[in-house]
Amino acid sequence: MNQFLEYVAKAESICILGHTHPDGDCIGAGLALYNYLSDMRPRLRLEIFLDQAVTKFAYLKNFEKIRTDYAQEEPFDLCVCLDGADKGRMTKFHPYFDQAKATVCVDHHVTNEGYAQLNIIRPDAASTCQILFGLLEEENITKEIAECLYTGIVHDTGVFKYSNTTAETMNVAGRLMEKGIDFTSIIDDSYYRKTYIQNQILGRALLESILFLKKQCIFTVIRKKDMDFYEANSQDLDGIVDQLRNTAGVECAIFMYETGAHEFKVSLRSNKVVDVSKIAAYYGGGGHVRAAGCSIAGSIYDVVNNLAKEIEKQMGEKH
Repeated sequence: MNQFLEYVAKAESICILGHTHPDGDCIGAGLALYNYLSDMRPRLRLEIFLDQAVTKFAYLKNFEKIRTDYAQEEPFDLCVCLDGADKGRMTKFHPYFDQAKATVCVDHHVTNEGYAQLNIIRPDAASTCQILFGLLEEENITKEIAECLYTGIVHDTGVFKYSNTTAETMNVAGRLMEKGIDFTSIIDDSYYRKTYIQNQILGRALLESILFLKKQCIFTVIRKKDMDFYEANSQDLDGIVDQLRNTAGVECAIFMYETGAHEFKVSLRSNKVVDVSKIAAYYGGGGHVRAAGCSIAGSIYDVVNNLAKEIEKQMGEKH
């Protein structure tokens, strides 16, 4: 905490970055820090850059301040990357990191090897928002900041039901609730509520899902033509892989969507045995033990077959 606040105190200009396709934890952490710094140092030159601004999080304070386009800027004194497992996941915004006088990374991904000058990495933490809570002075955490942090914790714990949820996680969530946040609306509106398009494409994905490896694994794929038919984008695919993982008897779930000719974004989830972060890292991705992702080129058959070999190898080691 002291080191982090020292870096912040020395900087007259700060930029906040996250990872590609930012989720609730990434956006929540980014806006929590942005709001905290805005409150504490109103004259600070401060920017937050993310490659998408997912509209279901628009209830968070200063959501409209998120910048999604890269532009040439004067180098920042400090660049803080939140929830980014590796430098490559900053996408088009990496020059801000490269040119900054000082850099900090706050993250909880087990695959993060530490690429900043100051690395605060806790793979045992349920979310980056949980870590960030411990880095900020609690008396200065307002209701609006608490909403951001609580949102991130909710999304990275699956509303406190994933195995990464600990007593510390629940303690932090409780202290955030004491700030007066509407925790029910946060959970319902940002986690459970689906648009009509999201429900349609979820139904399509589940209808076409296939069990394999003695019905212990399941996969489904959404092709580019399906996305076009439903007028859907990548944000509309949230939650599909988690619903697959909930299938009775399934240890590992794979969800893929087509991003180009023979190119797929892959999301991996497991329940108790398979370390999907190792599989994702093998293909240049990353993530957590039970939730990870990567991008793979090839036919649908090739991608699933290659992933199945890695999954089967781990499952065999456990039996």
